[in-house]
Parts: sequence; structure tokens; C-alpha cells
Amino acid sequence: MNIENYINQIVRNAKAASRIIAAANTATKNVALNYIAEGIVSAAATLKAENEKDIAAAQKAGLSEAIIDRLLLTDSRIKGMADGVRQIIGLSDPVGQFISGHTRPNGLQIQKVRVPIGVVVIIYESRPNVTADAAALCLKAGNAVILRGGKESIHSNIAINKILSAALEKAGLDNRCIQLVEIIEREAIDYLLKADQYVDVVIPRGGESLIRTVVEKSTVPVIKHYKGVCHTYVDEFANLKMAEEICFNAKVQRPATCNAMETMLVHEKIATVFLPGLAKKLEGAGVEIRGCKNTCKILSNIKSAAAEDFHNEYLDLILNIKVVNSLDDAIAHMAQYGSNHSDAIVTDNVANALRFTKEVDSAAVYVNASTRFTDGYEFGMGAEIGISTDKLHARGPMGLEELTSYKFVVFGNGQLRQ
Repeated sequence: MNIENYINQIVRNAKAASRIIAAANTATKNVALNYIAEGIVSAAATLKAENEKDIAAAQKAGLSEAIIDRLLLTDSRIKGMADGVRQIIGLSDPVGQFISGHTRPNGLQIQKVRVPIGVVVIIYESRPNVTADAAALCLKAGNAVILRGGKESIHSNIAINKILSAALEKAGLDNRCIQLVEIIEREAIDYLLKADQYVDVVIPRGGESLIRTVVEKSTVPVIKHYKGVCHTYVDEFANLKMAEEICFNAKVQRPATCNAMETMLVHEKIATVFLPGLAKKLEGAGVEIRGCKNTCKILSNIKSAAAEDFHNEYLDLILNIKVVNSLDDAIAHMAQYGSNHSDAIVTDNVANALRFTKEVDSAAVYVNASTRFTDGYEFGMGAEIGISTDKLHARGPMGLEELTSYKFVVFGNGQLRQ
């Protein structure tokens, strides 16, 4: 196969299909989405069988348990995919929405209206549910999408894409609106990243090396979904029982996700009371703790944290703990080591909480809640394209509105520029 020709055909098809899907009405798009949800549920056995091929290959290749967990499709995750698509059906269609408008003194009526971005390329790793989530969101937002998953999930992705394609055809839509790159050669990505004549935006979600590579090579605008070095700061005014539950959830509930806590910061005034009980609970769940000097004085038999550890996105049952002497120190630590993804404070002090939300420069900041909620489904967006750590165009969980741009629509009655 000539990979360049293969990708050129895909991007040309996407460009042609983007004009068709942009003009599709909400009812038609929702019909297609409903067929997708039904197809996912009815094909559960097939999806699991194909997924087992990917899991077996991942185990043979010696991939980590964290990656295998991200790759795994269970009955509940398949149901979650379908539920996410159904939730998107219930959301307002952003295409054509009136954003703002005004009338000029010369009588020109100027309106700002939401429109699809056009052709979206999504490059992602591991999680096959992204295939359904991203396709459904792009479809509802009126975009054509090209999906390029990782080789580790190729069997699962192809099986899901068959469902997507069949649903589009059944709804009377062009099945070129959703296309999956079915070859695993990395060369395919290089050609996608240079297709700026046809592609409007590239959205990479995955490891640090993937995102750096995409940014360096792409001539297409990129919205980065960078790593999640997420923090929880337990303030001196925290409800310690609440803090224990929040921190345990943020680390243990699903550690292989980008919104899981990687570093816990604890105020020195409550550290000796708070840390022993939580550490026992964390270690019972299999968490390896790496602590600063003061943490090591309080907790025995833990590893000493090196400075570089605080930059790490472990995506595993490993947690850094650092004792800080003030809210200032906590905020400064997040600014130095964080990735501007999701950070939380646990406190009953309103002033500290408000200051934290103003001064911590992350896509999502939390007061008295787990960072695990940074997720399109949890935010009521249905599914999500990913969690953007950029500041331009989109930030945080990307849903329907974030997959649109806008244009100015101007009505006149013969006005001429003087």
C-alpha cells in the first residue's frame, strides 16, 4: 500500500464530507447518533472479542498494567460508550447558535453565529472508547473527523468504526464524515500532519512524546491535550475526613487517567495528624508513596521523592507527598511542577478557597472535590474529545461548543462603504 496516497484519499474525502455534515439538520444527526448507541450495545460481544485480541497483544508486548487497563473494554465500559452517545443526543446542537449581535448606525445587522470547525483529525492512544466518543461529538458539532488510534487498539477501533459507518449510512449521511486510519504505520501520521489544505485542526491525546511529536511536525493548527500532573492541596483548615476520602479517590479510583492525582500537598500544621491514617489506607490499596524530607519523618518505610518525581505523570499507583508551610507554597509548587490540567484544594476556609481558584492557573480548579471529575461526561458534555491544556480556542474538557468556530453574518439593505 502507498501510505501517502491512502492518506491523501482520506483527507480529500473528509473535506468533501465536511460540507455535507455541516449542512445536516439536528434531527438527522441525532438519528445517526441513536443508531451508533444501538449498534454499540448490540455488538458488545463482537467488541469484546476484538478487544481481547488487542489485550493479548499488549500483554505479549509487555505493556504496563496501566496501559492495559486503558485499553480494556468491559461490559460496563461498552455501556458507558453507548450512554455517552445518548447523552450527546440530548444536548443542544451548537451549529447555527446565535452568539451575539448588534446593529450599526448605518443599519447593518451584524450577527456572530456558531459554525463547525470543518475537518478534525484526532490522534490518540490506548483507549478505544475515544473512537466512539470523538466520532459522536464531531458528528453532532457538524464536523468531519479522521480518527487515528494507536496500534495497540487497532482491532477494537476497527470494530467500533464499522458500527459508526453503518449508522451513518442507515441515517442517510455520508459515511466519509467519520473515517478511521486502519494502518498502524507511523508514516501515516506524518502525512496527516502536513495535510493543511484539507484538515482544519489536529487534536492529539496521549503520552508526552506523542504530543511533542505532533506539535513539532504539524503544519495544521494543534490543540494539545497534554499530560495531567494533578495536585490536591490539603489546607490547614480542611475537614480531614473529607480530605482523606477525596485524596484516596483522586489517586486510587482509576490511576491510569490524566485527571488522577499525582502529588498531594499537605499543610505542615495538620500533616502529623492527617498523613499516617491516609498513608495506611493508600498502602492497603497498593499505592507506592514517595515523600519529601518532612513526609519521610512522619511516615516510615516510604521512598524519598527526588525533585524530578514531582514532574511525573505516573498513570499508576504511585503518589508524591510534600509537606508545605502555607497556601503560598502550595500554589508555587503547582506553578513549578504542574501541567495546568486539574488541581484541587480541600479547605473550610472560604478566603483560601477563593484565592486558590483565582491564582492556580489550571484548566479545572476544584474546591473540596476530587480531580477525577475533569471529564466531559461528568461535566454534562456527554463524551469528550479530550482535556485541552491549551488556552487558545479550547481549555479543559472539550465538548460540542469547543468543536465549533464562528462566523459573522451581516444583513444589509444596500449599504455602501463611504
